[in-house]
Amino acid sequence: MNFEYIIYSKSNSIATIKLNRPQVLNALNKQLWDEFQSALEDIKNDSNIKALIITGQGRAFSTGADLKESKTRTLEAYREYLETLQEVSKKIIRFEKPTIAAINGYALGSGYELALACDIRIAAEDAQIGSPEAKVTSSVTGGAMRLVQDLIGPGKARELLFTGDYINGKEAERIGLVNKAVPADQLMNSAIEMAEKISANSSFSIKMIKKGLLLAQGEVSMDALMDYEVEACLACVSTKERQASLQDFENRKK
Repeated sequence: MNFEYIIYSKSNSIATIKLNRPQVLNALNKQLWDEFQSALEDIKNDSNIKALIITGQGRAFSTGADLKESKTRTLEAYREYLETLQEVSKKIIRFEKPTIAAINGYALGSGYELALACDIRIAAEDAQIGSPEAKVTSSVTGGAMRLVQDLIGPGKARELLFTGDYINGKEAERIGLVNKAVPADQLMNSAIEMAEKISANSSFSIKMIKKGLLLAQGEVSMDALMDYEVEACLACVSTKERQASLQDFENRKK
């Protein structure tokens, strides 16, 4: 698959999508989003891929929407762009395979929201993360309000969204916005190590766990969630993969 604005690669059980507009700090335009969705679809249909890493080329993860493109949009075209962003965010949030954002440099606006949509976030210690929308008379999209509130609580979420302040990777780790912060030169190795650890586990089990976690975050009753957990567990223990895992465990005990 040939792309202009992303670098898409696969290695063993791990896929990587690298946003590739470094000359504009990986600002997001429609073509990039279209290419990104094509890569997602390929990963979804590739049974060999068990985890996805998303990162940026050069000095940034992404500084958000391409403002040059934004200036020339009609209101109707802007609505279409925002709906595309929402759709991609939903796809990542609901993606059956685990997603890891490796945040290098700036992650701002819709670039920040892309990272928020991932299951796990690993940031360079000197990364700059934030939502500057309030400073440029815009509003967050991609479910960012709910996602950031779920991660760090309503008080801190309001502070960051209202002020538009940026925080570095270390502070993002301290408040729980990212899973961990590492030196910049260790970022991709840390993301790959995490992806490998995840990939060693049952992909079907992780798929069911992800679905349950999404239900837990949504507006469903505790009874419905617990009913789902029973069905998910039964689905997992019925697989051939489960039987092979049990046999492997028995063999290790001998």
